[in-house]
Amino acid sequence: MNQIHKPSLLIDASIYIFQYYFALPDHWFSEKESWPTAAVYGYTNFLIRLLKEQRPERAAVCFDESLESCFRNDIYTQYKSSRVLPDESLAFQLAACKKVTSLLGFTTFASKTHEADDLLGSLYQSLRRSKKPIAVLTRDKDLGQIILREQDFLWDYSAVNEDQGKKSSNTINPYIEKGIKYYPCDIEQKFGVRPQQLSDYLALVGDISDDIPGVPGVGKVTAKSLLGHFANIEAILSNVDEIGALSIRGGKGLIEKIIAHKEQIVMAKKLATIVTTLPLITAVDDLVLKKPSLIQYQKFCKEMGFPRLHNSIDFLLAKN
Repeated sequence: MNQIHKPSLLIDASIYIFQYYFALPDHWFSEKESWPTAAVYGYTNFLIRLLKEQRPERAAVCFDESLESCFRNDIYTQYKSSRVLPDESLAFQLAACKKVTSLLGFTTFASKTHEADDLLGSLYQSLRRSKKPIAVLTRDKDLGQIILREQDFLWDYSAVNEDQGKKSSNTINPYIEKGIKYYPCDIEQKFGVRPQQLSDYLALVGDISDDIPGVPGVGKVTAKSLLGHFANIEAILSNVDEIGALSIRGGKGLIEKIIAHKEQIVMAKKLATIVTTLPLITAVDDLVLKKPSLIQYQKFCKEMGFPRLHNSIDFLLAKN
């Protein structure tokens, strides 16, 4: 493996925790106080597999802890209002997942005012000081807006690529074969807009998963057409009269809709835009993986009820 091509990893923890939370039955594992730990088991296995297969030099894991307290809720009270708060059982497992992440040597980040997306976006900007590629491990394609260099990519690491013989659209990291990767060109192909236009796109069509309202009657095709002509929302609002000259069905009615929902569109873009300016690290080497503590890790596994993972990090200790 050519070290110069090894990417720094930025991991969206919640995506993978919830994957195992819903996939594994709780009765498989139990902690000494009878809390379910199936999600912790699945997530821990995921991290160990990732470390074995990729041997990253730098990595960070970001957690969501801002539900109801995010700055976006101050902008729009209904933001993510349909999300259900974690019950005690899930809260226990989320805390345990954060703990094992640190025990395995990863640097972790969480915030009461900003979401994991903002933490990932800010770390991405800091890592751009390095010429090495950056991989953002997530299943959330909205994070594509932060991917600005051709060698960087979103990585759905747990996904199975049904067409194993298909070559990636980008060959800068040819040794990476696991999961599905989305480089900037792939993101543009999927959404029909450039990565830096994704927040503009969502401001027009809305985002049901985050309860961000869209403009009534403006769907994906119309949004793509608008952003194919205008660079962003600001350009659309400043030159709204030009819409009538575009080959978009119902151009006159579209102008009226845009004008009528101007304030909502501006607000929606604020909600959809990932913050990339949080001062989380001072140098890229702040994310170098740390040597794990075997004793603490084994104690954690015993408490969680999966002793078979006791010796699963021997390869990390041998490397160091």
